[in-house]
Amino acid sequence: MSDTKRSDLVVLGAGPGGYTAAFRAADLGKKVTLIERYPTLGGVCLNVGCIPSKALLHVARVLAEIEELGELGIDLGKPKPDPKTIRQFSEQTVSKLTGGLQQMAKQRGVEVIHGTAGFSSPHSVTVKNKDSTTEVSFDQIIVAAGSRPIPLPASLLEQSDDPRILDSTSALQLNPMPKRLLVIGGGIIGLEMATVYDALGSDVTVVEMQDQLIPGCDADLVRPLAKRIKDRYQAIYLNTRVSAVKLLKSHIEVRFDGDSKTPDQAEFDAVLVAIGRRPNGDLLACDKAGLRVDERGFIPVDDQMRTNVPNIFAIGDINGQPMLAHKASHEGKVAAEVAAGHKSGFEDRVIPSVAYTDPEVAWAGLTETEAKQNSIAYAKGVFPWAASGRSLTLGRSEGLTKILFEPDTQRILGIGICGPHAGDLIAEGVLAIEMGADAGDLALTIHPHPTLSETIGFAAEVFEGTITDLYIPRKKAQ
Repeated sequence: MSDTKRSDLVVLGAGPGGYTAAFRAADLGKKVTLIERYPTLGGVCLNVGCIPSKALLHVARVLAEIEELGELGIDLGKPKPDPKTIRQFSEQTVSKLTGGLQQMAKQRGVEVIHGTAGFSSPHSVTVKNKDSTTEVSFDQIIVAAGSRPIPLPASLLEQSDDPRILDSTSALQLNPMPKRLLVIGGGIIGLEMATVYDALGSDVTVVEMQDQLIPGCDADLVRPLAKRIKDRYQAIYLNTRVSAVKLLKSHIEVRFDGDSKTPDQAEFDAVLVAIGRRPNGDLLACDKAGLRVDERGFIPVDDQMRTNVPNIFAIGDINGQPMLAHKASHEGKVAAEVAAGHKSGFEDRVIPSVAYTDPEVAWAGLTETEAKQNSIAYAKGVFPWAASGRSLTLGRSEGLTKILFEPDTQRILGIGICGPHAGDLIAEGVLAIEMGADAGDLALTIHPHPTLSETIGFAAEVFEGTITDLYIPRKKAQ
């Protein structure tokens, strides 16, 4: 069965960027059609990404806290997690949110079509599902088609459909729970899922081809995390590549190419491939719309989210790094407003990144690594959480808060935090950078005590030399 439809604005993809764009455009008076490949709205992030993984990470943190209570004289016995019930909790969380999106789409009069779509011209897309084909024509379109996990190359793994080879989606099923799990990729996604599987009882090994976990983040921010998981995980291999994966009936044999500390091979029950994500620009028949897609699958845009075709916008993972939901949602509003004739633009001065590991790692703005690489002058204030009353009451003193400042103006250039709730705490630093605040603005802000948030004010005081919660000897004049 085939059908034709007409809309002012089509939004292709209903993830955080897509549904935000659709709802904002509808609020501005546009007739909007929202196309989504999943049976529910929310895209990868809500259905098989950000939200379900955070539900599992909550369970992992509770299990870790039960374990830590033993050190305080409270013995609750060894927990017996039930993967099926845990998975149901995750699915129920997702269902509440997707149901809310469906209701808001209805309230705004946004038409929703489920199926996979590709361009048929600069002003039309073809949507296919198992029952029908629909041709949707439009004046404008916002492409928010997201990204997909990068698989291992065929030279390493010939049979990628083996259920023991997991990606960020299948790993959420917790079925089956492997006794020995290898995580290929020591970035955010790999380490978050490693946190979950470790808490649920798997012996976790992480292999990363670069010289530190979470490449791109400052080494001192990652260090507390690396130290904690080193004692918990079976092994962590840095500067190491996977050279072969052999699927055997009883186990998976993996060969490594690393230094003298890395074994030549090891055996596992499952392998999680978390080596990155690829944008879906190559899956949309963009050539039929004259839409430019680069060799990596990204669709280049300007600061109004316009592509090389004036009536086509692109937002989120598909238009470039960083691939983060909060970036996509802000871009979605910009694209919708520009499509509706408003003067709007996207300024990405500071986009926070968070690894929801245990401890969490969060950073925003200029990193110390970037400053050194680009010869940018900076000064810094670092406050160790070992001197934080609140972190000590939590039994988690391994963290730190670091702020980078411009030497002359004392303006805040960047901030990094490692410790429990770092993902929530980073927002104050993001706002400070956006507002052009300086060290005095943070140091003079009265933070509640005892809290983890006051470590931000303390880091500014360390930079100023006014800190009284630490003793830092003054440097003698030369």
